[in-house]
Parts: sequence; C-alpha cells; structure tokens
Amino acid sequence: MRSRKLFLTLAALIALAVGSVALFAPALLLASKGVASATAEVWMREVGVLLIAAGVVSLLVRGEPDSPALRAVLLGNGLIQIGLFPIEIAAYQAGTITALSGIVPNSLLHLVLGAGFAYHAFALRTAA
Repeated sequence: MRSRKLFLTLAALIALAVGSVALFAPALLLASKGVASATAEVWMREVGVLLIAAGVVSLLVRGEPDSPALRAVLLGNGLIQIGLFPIEIAAYQAGTITALSGIVPNSLLHLVLGAGFAYHAFALRTAA
C-alpha cells in the first residue's frame, strides 16, 4: 500500500508538472522536440489539460484501499502510458518530430509509468 501511494504521488506530480508546462508553455515542449506550429500548440494545451486531470485523479485515489474501482483507475492510467509510448517514436521516424532528445525522456517515462501502473493494478488484493 505504501509503495503504491508513493508511486501514485510521484506519477501525479509528474503529470501535474508536464501538464502545466504543456498547457501554459506549449511552445517550450514543442521546441524540445524540434517542432514549431501554432496548430500543434493547441493540441499540446489539450494534452496538458488531460495530464493535469490524470494527475489530480492519481492524487485523490492514492490512499484508497484495494478495490475494483482503484484497479480501473490504475489500468486506465497504464493504458494512457502504453498508448502514448509509440506515438512520438512513430512521429520521429516519420520526420514530424526532428529532435531525438525530445522523445527519449518521454518514451522512457511512459515505459516506467506504464509498468508501474500495471504492477500496482495487478498487485491489488481484490476479487475483480
């Protein structure tokens, strides 16, 4: 339970930090990827709002006891990470993202967080 609470706290803080930068300074994140586009800034802001929401949910459920609802939250967050993982890699391969240094940290973070969410989801002691 304590390691799950710590993991969810760290995941929430990461989501809140990255989400805030994406929402309030999207050009900064895009520049790190070698992308400059007003259109991409709109989508970056939308992703920022979603990350902030995911971070708030993680903070709010971090102390909850094992339950099917908590497993659903953990699995949903894990799916977010696994779903995001290949997107920037494919964009780099297609030449849309030009800076490899802008995707390596994100890709590693998605793998670590995805594994953490999956681990904690399947470690729950619940019938569902």
